[in-house]
Order: sequence, then structure tokens, then C-alpha cells
Amino acid sequence: MKISALMVAVALAAVATGAQAADTLAKIAASGKITLAYRESSVPFSYLDGPGKPIGFAVDLSNAVVEAVKKKLNKPDLEVALMPVTSQNRIPLLSNGTIDLECGSTTNNSARAKDVSFAINHFYTGTRLLVKKSSHIKDYADLAKKTVTSTTGTTNALVMRKYNAEKNLDMDIVLAKDHADAFLLVESGRAVAFAMDDILLYGLIANAKNPSEFEVVGEALQVEPYACMLAKDDKEFKKLVDDTFIGLMKSGEFEKMYNKWFLQPIPPKNVPLNLPMSQQLRDNIKSPSDKPAT
Repeated sequence: MKISALMVAVALAAVATGAQAADTLAKIAASGKITLAYRESSVPFSYLDGPGKPIGFAVDLSNAVVEAVKKKLNKPDLEVALMPVTSQNRIPLLSNGTIDLECGSTTNNSARAKDVSFAINHFYTGTRLLVKKSSHIKDYADLAKKTVTSTTGTTNALVMRKYNAEKNLDMDIVLAKDHADAFLLVESGRAVAFAMDDILLYGLIANAKNPSEFEVVGEALQVEPYACMLAKDDKEFKKLVDDTFIGLMKSGEFEKMYNKWFLQPIPPKNVPLNLPMSQQLRDNIKSPSDKPAT
């Protein structure tokens, strides 16, 4: 597809002025580059398997989108740039056009939808607690007057603050930069529990120095759908991303990708998470939805 000088100028002007009606595909066509975000410790969705080498279920989804973009724009040699993001900066970096797509462990909710758009959901999880078995903590009531950690910029941190206030538990909630830092607080004894999406907690345990020391406890406080983020109100790019994922789901490729990351041994320790697909996700494959968390 040939891009006229006028289209290039319009696309670049839109990027420069932060125009509300984002056109990610025009921007990519004009620059010859797509920028993907990745997380450094969101096992098994998006995490590092060496310096600057992200891998995971969400990374595979991102790569499928790249292939669709190459085909759509007829740019087989499209440059793919990778940028690490945190829970705290992922939305600002997407809103200002620094990144084009964020597929990681991001909850699709209505509050975030004011600033970004979400593709169809690709996973469902809920907030639970990672603890040391030796702590004898089994539920949220056991956290009264204790130090608990979560990750800055996550829905989990908000959920825990609300629960702490409602139940008058007087927890000291310490927020870490990323999931690996929060896990380290528990591992080192500086916090008794890490409140986070249960799947991420299982991933951290699987890759810990001594996995047998830890466990995940407590009932899930809420159901959270994960979805990839893209620029707000960019209908054309959202359709391409959604169509890519729906195609994977209908062909059976999505389930193969799921099995690769959730049932089979994964790097770096080649330990399987042994987490069968939930009924919610199976239902979403049959009827794909971008419905946010309630």
C-alpha cells in the first residue's frame, strides 16, 4: 500500500499534536515501525528470558498482531520496537503515542477505558495472596496490623486498600515498582503477603529459588479480565487486533498458545504452571467479548 505525502504529514501531525482520534495504522505506515510494550516479570504473560528478550502468552498475542499489521499495510519488513513498561507508566505511554500496543497482564476495566481502548479479553483472574507457608496466613483476616505489598498502578492495590478500610484491618500496604519487587518483599520477610492476580502469583512461585516455601491463599476478591490496550477510540486498529484474536480462537491456535504457557514447562526453570483453561475463558472463546470488569 502506497502512502501519500499528505497522509504521512497528517499522521505525523496527529502524533505531534496528540489528536484525540488516534490512527495507529497510519502512524505505523508513516514511520515504518510498530512499538510493542512488554512487562519484565508478568509470568507467563510477558516476562524476560534474558536481557531485552520478552517471552510469554501475551507476547505471542502481540506478535500475531504484528503479522496482521504487516499484511494489512503490505510491509513485510516492518520494524518492531520493544519497550518495557510498568503498571504505573503503561497507560501514559500508550496515551501519548510512545507505544502502539500493550499486551501483558492488564485488567480491562471501565476506569481505564476513559483513557485507552481494550481488545477482546484473553484471560480471567482475581486478587489473592502469595505468602510463605511458614507464615501460617490463610486468609485476609490474618493480615490485620501486618505489612502487605502489591504493585503500584494495579487494580489489586486499589482493591486491597478498599478491603483494608472496609474491614478495619489496619494493614500497612506497601506498593512496589513491579511484581518481582513485590515478591522480593515477601521473600525477604519485609512483607507477609503479596496481593496480586493469582495467575501472576503462581508464575512467580514457579520461578522462585525455593518454590516449595510459598503458596497462594485466600478467596479471589473479584474477577478481572485481561486484555491488550491500544489507543483510545482507534476503531480501525481495534478491529484489526480483535479480528486477529478471534481468528486465533476460532482456528484453535489460541488454545494451543494457552497450553504452551499454562500447561507445559516454561522458561527459565522449565516448570509447568498446570493451570487448565477456566470456564470463563472457554466461554469467551465461543463468544469473544471486550466486556470490562464490573
